Amino acid sequence: MAAPSMKERQACWGARDEYWKCLDENTEDVSKCKKLRSSFESSCPQQWIKYFDKRRDYLKFKEKFEAGEFQPSKTSAES
Repeated sequence: MAAPSMKERQACWGARDEYWKCLDENTEDVSKCKKLRSSFESSCPQQWIKYFDKRRDYLKFKEKFEAGEFQPSKTSAES
């Protein structure tokens, strides 16, 4: 796999940012973001998509944790 050009990287990052913005605005109904998810997936290499999905999950967890809103699940609290 050849490295994406600068134009391809910028298109990928733009698609990611639009998708993430949609997710932030539609936390109750993420189905509204399906088109943006498709655009994100078609604009980025598969490995990048995997990385960005994990990154978003981590950033959301960190945000909740730092705000004191994180609630561990009962199973992890008992172990």
